[in-house]
Amino acid sequence: MKITIGLSLSLTGEYSPMGRQAEIAIRLFIADANASSALRVAGERCEFALECHDDASEPVRCAEIYRALCADRRADIIFGPYSNRLTRAVAGIVEQSGRVFVNHGGAGDELYDRGYRMIVGVLSPASDYLRGFVRLLTQLKLWRKRVAIVAATSPFARAVASGFERAADERAARRRGVRVRVKWNGAFDPASTPARLFPALIRNRVNALASAGSYEHDVAVMRSVAASRLNIPVLGCVAAGVRRFASDLGELAEGIVGPSQWEDSIEIAPALGPTPAEFARRMAGAGDSPDYPAAQIYAAGLLTAAALAAAGRRDDALLRDAFSNLQTTTMFGDFSIDRVSGRQLGHQMLLVQWHRGRKVIIAPESHDDSGSLDFPSGLRLLLAGVEMLRLSRRDDSRESLGDAESDLDKDERNHD
Repeated sequence: MKITIGLSLSLTGEYSPMGRQAEIAIRLFIADANASSALRVAGERCEFALECHDDASEPVRCAEIYRALCADRRADIIFGPYSNRLTRAVAGIVEQSGRVFVNHGGAGDELYDRGYRMIVGVLSPASDYLRGFVRLLTQLKLWRKRVAIVAATSPFARAVASGFERAADERAARRRGVRVRVKWNGAFDPASTPARLFPALIRNRVNALASAGSYEHDVAVMRSVAASRLNIPVLGCVAAGVRRFASDLGELAEGIVGPSQWEDSIEIAPALGPTPAEFARRMAGAGDSPDYPAAQIYAAGLLTAAALAAAGRRDDALLRDAFSNLQTTTMFGDFSIDRVSGRQLGHQMLLVQWHRGRKVIIAPESHDDSGSLDFPSGLRLLLAGVEMLRLSRRDDSRESLGDAESDLDKDERNHD
């Protein structure tokens, strides 16, 4: 029996660096799965095939591809594209066709808030991305942490920022002095935005800043802030989880913290498939060093094979139920979904910091219970203790932990 996986990936255009990596990984999965001869559905040996189209990073083109894939059922299993923008463009199309939609590339929370019943989330949603950054702030042995969040206007960025604000507003964070003092919502233009944003950061004595947006947005924010005389000691952004972040920022990347869906150095004993280190070696042999998009789509393949075996036949309703009942671990981490929405519940985000040109995991969360991993000696976090203590001593001693948070001045608030 042949099982065809159908999808589009961005082999050209804006998302092509990640799309090409994902293509290598899904082809590697199919080669590995077929070589093992392990997949059997109702006792019959199965092999995977692939139908992959280039969506050119364009939503319209992507939607056309998925309408064709769903209309004539050329594919048995529908995998999503890479990026939240493209996934949003096609999720409704796949849902209306009644097909299972394996979402390995779109992290937007809104995908699970629209009542879709056939979607299966592999990766943690966007609202979880910067929660680890807030936890990091609570663990620093400092008095007050005055935080700024600089977010783009995309649905993904809004979800990341909302999750960040909710985490900062939790009782445990507030008791440890975390306060969101400045919120900037809008495009970040390095030529004009600092003139409006930076004075607000100075007025509010901000000593920790997080950025949420596209890769280009985050790099622009981090470059501007790190190269300025603001001297904000704790910086974090979503883009810091990407391997090319350090090469794009150079020395300015030192000490910057970011979320990561996956790292090849994390120690996991998976129930399905290779270890992270083994997967990284296999990817290197196939021509690329893996980043999270490769791990996500390879894990999606492993999970799909397990769900097919449990379903017993190629039936979308049975397959979706099998995914709902599946609780397991791949080299990408833990897997379990909400039965109704398909939202990923099991997988946990990592927190990484750039240290001497490489990413170091500083918060493995549920993947490591040994307590052996410690904060690295990144320059920015080393300076954070001294700088934040100095700033806190300048604070008005009458300010209490219950004081109201302040945004930008009225004419600057919620810029868009």
